[in-house]
Amino acid sequence: MEKEKIDEEKGEQTISSTPAIPYSIFTAKQKALIIAIVSIAATFSAFASNIYFPAIPAIARDLSVTPELINLTVTSYMILQGLAPSIWGALADVHGRRLTFIITFIIFIGACVGLAETKHYYQLVILRCLQSTGSASTIAIGAGVVGDITTRAERGGYMGIFQAGLLAPLSVGPILGGIFSQTLGWRAIFWFLTIYAGIVLVLLSVVLPETLRCKVGNGSIPAKGISNSLLAYIQRRRHPQTEDPALQRSVSTSSVGKKLSVDFLGPLKIIFSIEVTFIIIFLAIYYTVWQMTVAVMSTLFSTTYGLSELQIGLTYIANGVACVAGTLTTGKFLDYDYQRAKKSYDGPAENFPLDRVRLRTIWLWAGMQIGASLAFGWTMEHHVHVSVPIICTFFMGWASTSTISTISTFMVDNFPKKGASATAAVNFVRCLMGAGGTASVLPTVNKIGVGWTFTLWSGVMLAALGFIVLQMAKGRKWRQRRTRLEKSRS
Repeated sequence: MEKEKIDEEKGEQTISSTPAIPYSIFTAKQKALIIAIVSIAATFSAFASNIYFPAIPAIARDLSVTPELINLTVTSYMILQGLAPSIWGALADVHGRRLTFIITFIIFIGACVGLAETKHYYQLVILRCLQSTGSASTIAIGAGVVGDITTRAERGGYMGIFQAGLLAPLSVGPILGGIFSQTLGWRAIFWFLTIYAGIVLVLLSVVLPETLRCKVGNGSIPAKGISNSLLAYIQRRRHPQTEDPALQRSVSTSSVGKKLSVDFLGPLKIIFSIEVTFIIIFLAIYYTVWQMTVAVMSTLFSTTYGLSELQIGLTYIANGVACVAGTLTTGKFLDYDYQRAKKSYDGPAENFPLDRVRLRTIWLWAGMQIGASLAFGWTMEHHVHVSVPIICTFFMGWASTSTISTISTFMVDNFPKKGASATAAVNFVRCLMGAGGTASVLPTVNKIGVGWTFTLWSGVMLAALGFIVLQMAKGRKWRQRRTRLEKSRS
C-alpha cells in the first residue's frame, strides 16, 4: 500500500494515487459553529464554580456552618475538577466526543437537582463533587474537539475563541449568583443550572458532529449510532469529496485504521512526559494563586467592606471581562506569531523552536499577575477604596487566562491526537494544586494577613519562572526524543 500522510501544518493529506484532501472537511463557518457549541458546553465548569462564590455567606448561614467549611466545598469541587477529566478525557479520545459529552451532562443535571434540594452540609459536599465530575470534563473534551478540526497554524485563534466562551461565566456567573442568592435564595442557582444544562444537552445531541479522528477521520467517515448528528449528516451530503468511496477509504486507512483501547493513565503519562512536566507545574502555580483570589474575594469583601451578596457578585465583573478579553486577544496573537515565525524559519520541521514561539509571551503575563497579586493583597490589607482591589482582579484575570490559553494551545500542539487527555493532564495538576490553595488561603489570611499571604505566593510565582527558562532550553530535545521512541515502537 502506498504511503500517506495528513500534514497538520498544511492542513491537507498527500496521497500519490488520489487528490489531496483537507485536514478537516468542515468549512470555516462550520468550525466556528462547532467550537461555539463546545465552548458553550464548557461554560458549565466555570459557571458551576463562579455562580457559587457570592452565595457562600448565605449558604453558611442557612446550613449553620462557618464560611471556612463552605470553602471546603470549593476545595472538593476543584479536586474532582482535576480528577474527573482524566477519566472522561481518556474515554473521549477513544469512544468519541459526542457520547462523552452526553454522559457528563446527564451526571451534571442530576447533581444540580440534588443540590437544589440539599438540606445538610454533607449532602452539599457530596453533590458538589458529583457536579464537578459532570462539568469539569467539558473543557478537556472541548479542547479535544478543537484539536480534531484545526491545524497548528490556525489553532491559537480557535483555542482563544473556545477559551473566551468558556470563561464568560467568570463575569456573568457571580452576578447571577448574587441576584439569585439575594432574591430567590441560593437554591435557585442550581435550578437555573439544571434548566441551562438541559437546553445545551439538547443542542449538543442534535447539532454537534463527532470529530474524533480515529472514528471519523477528517469528518468524511460516517459516524454510527449516537455518534451521528444532524450537522454531520448534512455536511457529508453537501461535501463533494465525501461521495468518493476511494477517498473515504484513503482517509479511513490513515486515520481510522485500528481500534484503540481506553488509557485511563494517559493524562498521568502526559504529566510525567518530561517535555511538558515543567510547563504544567508552572501553569498550576499561577492558576492556584488566581483561584485563591476569586475564592477568598466574597469573604474578604463582605468582612472588609460590608458588601451584600449582590454587591459581591458585581465585584467579579472586572475579573470576568478581563478573562474573555485576554483569551481572545492572546489567541489571535498566537496565530499571528506562529505564522510569522513559520515564514521566517527554513530549517527542518523537527527543529522548529515551538517552545520559544508559543511561550515567549508568558513573561508579560507572569509579570502582570505577580504585580496584580501583590497590589491586591496589600490594598485589601490597608482597606484601600474597594475599586482598587477590583481593578487588581482585572489585571490578574487577564494575565491568568492569557497564560492558560497560551499553555493549552502549546499542549494540544504537543499531543494533537490526544487533545482531551492533554488538557485533562493540565486540569489534573492545576485543579489539585488549586484545591490545596483555596483550602489554605482563608486560614493563612486569618493568621498572617492578606498582604503577607499574597506576598508569599507572589514569591512562589517569581521562582516558578525558572520552569519557563528550562522549558525553552530543553523542550525541543525532549520532544524529539519522545518522537523517536514513538517511531521505534510503531
